[in-house]
Amino acid sequence: MKQGVALSVFSSFLFAALYYYATVLHPLSGASIFAWRVALALPVLALLISRARHWKTIHGIHLRLRREWRLWAGLIASGVLIGVQLLLFMWAPLHGYGLDVSLGYFLLPLVMVLVGRVFYGERLSAFQKAAVVLAATGVGHELLRAGAFSWATAVVALGYPPYFMLRRRLRLNSLAGLWFDMLLLLPVAVWFLFDQDIGVAAQFSGRPALWVLVPLLGAISSAALLCYLAASRRLPLGLFGILGYVEPVLLFWVAFLLLGEPMSADAWWTYLPIWLAVLLMAVEGTLAWRREAVAARAVRKAERSRRGTN
Repeated sequence: MKQGVALSVFSSFLFAALYYYATVLHPLSGASIFAWRVALALPVLALLISRARHWKTIHGIHLRLRREWRLWAGLIASGVLIGVQLLLFMWAPLHGYGLDVSLGYFLLPLVMVLVGRVFYGERLSAFQKAAVVLAATGVGHELLRAGAFSWATAVVALGYPPYFMLRRRLRLNSLAGLWFDMLLLLPVAVWFLFDQDIGVAAQFSGRPALWVLVPLLGAISSAALLCYLAASRRLPLGLFGILGYVEPVLLFWVAFLLLGEPMSADAWWTYLPIWLAVLLMAVEGTLAWRREAVAARAVRKAERSRRGTN
């Protein structure tokens, strides 16, 4: 359990480091950083699939593609949806949208709660209802303050739910789905790399440090993915979900402190209600996880007692 928690928190720190790392890769643009991240992710995914012995699953999807044209459409849509998010993640810190993207990640769990209620008939708990009200207060304040909601925030908060819904509909496990996402994004990544004013060779010769920095980008991205997947296998789902709130907190402080993005005093009234909403959901998840842990211990104790009497 402790190892799983450490892996989850460490992966959040690595994703936050990746957020800042984009700013040290000059003269690479956000698009080219995204392209390198996609290209360098495929060998790591291939290694993970080999270790998990999931190539048979990949082959099964290939067979489905021969007879299910809708699967082609679904996979392409999935690749587009996640590609937009990966591109925005690398582009935002370079163009002053770091805080907006972090706010989108804060809102995402709350949007997922609403998606579960509207599309899957899931009932909202008292904690979730209060969290939604608080988040709506923050969003309403932002609309009154700025007259609009940042498009970057909206892309994250409203763009991920269709991706998760589509993945559920396609019935793909996480590794197989991610493999096809990256595979379909690879032509786009290659196009980004070679359709630049300054070619790849010229970029690396003009700044030799890129020979070290770009592979390090792949190492950080791959390590974050490995730790994240390892944590998901070692932790109860409830606790894993709670620890997922660590990343947006770190993204906010990276954008605010390290990238120096300004935030007006009245903008705090947008963030504070949303942070409180996320805190409520984390508290609810913690309580649910503790109840499950107590119940599991009681079951194990009863089984030991039964074996002892036998």
